[in-house]
Amino acid sequence: MTIRVMLVDDQVLLRTGFRMVLAAQPDMEVVAEAGDGVEAIQVLRTTPVDVVLMDVRMPKLDGVEATRRICAEPDAPKVLILTTFDLDEYAFSGLKAGASGFMLKDVPPGELLTAIRSVHSGDAVVAPSTTRRLLDRFAPMLPSAGKDPRQQELDRLTEREREVMVLVAQGLSNGEIASRLVLSEATVKTHVGRILTKLGLRDRVQVVVLAYETGLVRAGGGHL
Repeated sequence: MTIRVMLVDDQVLLRTGFRMVLAAQPDMEVVAEAGDGVEAIQVLRTTPVDVVLMDVRMPKLDGVEATRRICAEPDAPKVLILTTFDLDEYAFSGLKAGASGFMLKDVPPGELLTAIRSVHSGDAVVAPSTTRRLLDRFAPMLPSAGKDPRQQELDRLTEREREVMVLVAQGLSNGEIASRLVLSEATVKTHVGRILTKLGLRDRVQVVVLAYETGLVRAGGGHL
């Protein structure tokens, strides 16, 4: 199956570079491009796309708001936010908006290709530990524990699922969680799947975001 990719960036040179890398892959095709969020949304109305590589700083409509609008649509494509170290706050906002992950613009080509394939298969492309460090940095921007109305959503989880969610948010892999809780890795994967379903989340990245916003996990790795 060919992965249909859309490039959204106001810098033509960057789009050209990404397009050359993707064009060399037998399982990928750049089917659309856009120079800003408004154009991206318009193109997506008529062009089937699987994965969108989304810049954040663009004229007319930035990548965060474009991501929010795109992900709110039924059967929306997966979105990867492209950012730089000095734009981490945009990456965080992008994750909240529904992006499946974020990457740096200077990512090595091999990592970019792996990320696109991972997102297309339904995985998040950001390691939970990386997301945790991002959220630690911007913890003051998050609501304090008990003030987020979605905290009540956590009541849907069993005690074991809450334990797993805490460890996911602290950056542990399924294998590490299995070792910590003395479970099989398959059982942990099942728990993660149930957490996603019960809370209406797309991937592990959104699990981390919700854990921080509700106060289940605090900056620095602590938890309630």
